[in-house]
Amino acid sequence: MTENLDPFEIAVKQLNRAAKIMNLDKQALALLSEPQRILQVRIPVKMDDGSTQVFTGFRVRYNNARGPTKGGIRFHPQETLSTVKALSAWMTWKTAVTDLPYGGSKGGVICDTKKLSIGELERLSRGYIRAIADSIGPEIDVPAPDVYTTPQIMAWMMDEYENVVRHSAPGVITGKPLDLGGSLGRGDATAKGGMYVLREGAKKIGLDMKKATVAVQGFGNAGQFAHKLVTEHFPGSKVVAISDTKGGIYSENGINYEKLLEHKKKTGTVQGFPGSKNITNEELLELKVDVLIPAAIENQLTGANASKVKAKIILELANGPTTPDADEIFFKNKILVLPDFLANSGGVTVSYFEWVQNVGGYYWTEEEVYDKLDKKMTQAANDVLAMADKYKVDPRMGAYIISVKRVADAMKSRGWY
Repeated sequence: MTENLDPFEIAVKQLNRAAKIMNLDKQALALLSEPQRILQVRIPVKMDDGSTQVFTGFRVRYNNARGPTKGGIRFHPQETLSTVKALSAWMTWKTAVTDLPYGGSKGGVICDTKKLSIGELERLSRGYIRAIADSIGPEIDVPAPDVYTTPQIMAWMMDEYENVVRHSAPGVITGKPLDLGGSLGRGDATAKGGMYVLREGAKKIGLDMKKATVAVQGFGNAGQFAHKLVTEHFPGSKVVAISDTKGGIYSENGINYEKLLEHKKKTGTVQGFPGSKNITNEELLELKVDVLIPAAIENQLTGANASKVKAKIILELANGPTTPDADEIFFKNKILVLPDFLANSGGVTVSYFEWVQNVGGYYWTEEEVYDKLDKKMTQAANDVLAMADKYKVDPRMGAYIISVKRVADAMKSRGWY
C-alpha cells in the first residue's frame, strides 16, 4: 500500500519539523525551503532511424553554502521536477550529515533507457552535458550516477564536458570507470556505508547482529550488495527475505546470495527460487524480522502499513521509503529507523573520496577507502543517535537537526542572513 505524496512536499514537511524543534531562524528557513537554482533544458537527439527526438532534462542546485553542489543524474520515464527538487534537498542534508564540504544538487532526464540503443543513449548523455555545461564543474556542481545511469554514461559525460571546456577535468563527475579516474570501493559503497551505520544502530538497541534475521526490499545495486554484505559483515546473520519489482521470496533458513544471483540471471526474477516461498513486496515489509532494509523506491512504508511492521531496525538504503505518518508510528512503537540520508550516504562519501583523488592526482587502495568510509559513517551515525537522544526525537530528526544547523551556520558565516 503506497500513498501518492509529492516528494518535495515531504522534504519541506521534514525540514519544517526540524526547524521547529531546533528553533531555526526564520530567514534561514526561508533560504532553505526552495532550491537556489533550477535549470530545465531541451535536448534534441538524432535517433537511429534518422528522426530527431527532443528530451526534457533538469538540473537543480539546492544549496552551495558548504561547497560545490553534489548529486546524481537520473534517466527515468517518470522523472519529475518535484522529485529532482526533493532529491537535491536530501543531498544537501546528506552531504552535511557526513560533514562533506559539499552542498546538494540533482539532475534528471525524462527518458526510458530500455527503449534506447547504445548510440542513442550516448548521444542523449552528451547532449544533456552540453546543455548544462555552464552550470557544472569540479568547483561548481559535481554530478554522479543514479537511477538508470552507469559508469559508462559518466565516462561519456566527462569526455563531453572536457570537449566543451577544452581541458582535462576528471573531478567534474564521479562514479566513473576506474581507468578514467574512478575510485576503488565505489561499486558497493552505498551498501557498505549502510552496514557501518547498521552496526552502530544495533549496538544502540542491544541487538546481536550475529543472530539477526534480515529482509531486503529491492534487488538493484543497493539491495544486491546489502544481501551480500550483511552476511559478510555479521557472520551468523541470515537474509530470510528479498524482493524485486515482480515480487519477493521468503526462506526461514536464509537465502544464499550467489545462488539467488544465478537464479535471477536465468529467470529475470527472484521469485521461484528453490527452497523458498513466493511473497509480495507488501508482505515482505510486514515480516517478523530483526532488520528491514528498504532498498527499492520511495513511499513504501506509510501510515497505512507502518503499524504492521515488526522489525526492530529499519535501515533505509532507498531514498525516501518512509512517509512522515509512518515515521510517527515507528517512533511510538520504538522501532529504530536509520534514515536514508545517513544510511545510504556511503555512496556520496566515496564519490567525495573519488573527487579528492581526482583533484589531488593521488589514488588510494581499496582498504584505505573502506577504512576512511568506516570512520566517516561511524562518526555520522553516532552523532545522529546522540542528537536524537538529546532532543528526544527519532534519528531522522536528529540527522536533520545536525545537517540543517551545519548548512545554516555556513550561510550565516557567509552573511546570507
